[in-house]
Amino acid sequence: MLLCIDFGNTNTVFSVWDGTRFLATWRIATDHRRTADEYFVWLSSLMALTNIEARINAAIISSTVPRVVFNLRVLCDRYFGCRPLVVGKPDCALPVAPRVDQGTTVGPDRLVNTVAGFDRFGGDLIVVDFGTATTFDVIDLDGAYIGGVIAPGVNLSLEALHMAAAALPHVDISHPTQVIGTNTVACIQSGIYFGYIGLVEGIVRQIRSERARPMRVIATGGLAALFDAGFDLFEAVEDDLTMHGLVLIHRFNKEAHAA
Repeated sequence: MLLCIDFGNTNTVFSVWDGTRFLATWRIATDHRRTADEYFVWLSSLMALTNIEARINAAIISSTVPRVVFNLRVLCDRYFGCRPLVVGKPDCALPVAPRVDQGTTVGPDRLVNTVAGFDRFGGDLIVVDFGTATTFDVIDLDGAYIGGVIAPGVNLSLEALHMAAAALPHVDISHPTQVIGTNTVACIQSGIYFGYIGLVEGIVRQIRSERARPMRVIATGGLAALFDAGFDLFEAVEDDLTMHGLVLIHRFNKEAHAA
């Protein structure tokens, strides 16, 4: 079985793939100080609760935080007896290499989403990922990542607003029933929600203009469904896009080594 690990800035997701489906997916708050032993105690407890036997013999990692990769490698080596593939490292090949400026390092999460998005929807695609940052990944007709956009994430914007303006409260993001707020909390929620709707519409419109061709748009990330409600922004919302991409990249490398 394959252990897929997506280490993000806010949350870290572990999924177990048995070759045909994901048996379980678990999420934990990201903490770069966790050791390999701590990860295993947490994982093994969850595996026991869900009756998943620890038959993991392969692993793949996508991490936007480079300093945690060592402990994740130790986890896989010490407790599962395998050397993990790490997306973005030279020994982890991609089906199609990214076409960006020389010397540019593309975030592993964006590469993984590109592979998964192309597999499910084909090329000429925009993947909007609502994570710590809100990213727009542009995928060419042949499946290559060719660039994109990085904007502050929704929760990051809320936190910055609260930190910079002492009189403004910290609020949770929600879908307001109207644009005009009649109290401070409603005004902030409206500004964030409809502001990001406008941000997505504007950036997608500009990408389509620059590409001068139809571009389909899909979304992923924890807040994707919220921003899709009531608006025709996305063709689809894909909750498991990153994990699907990790499975595809692992399969591609396994087949390449076997050839």
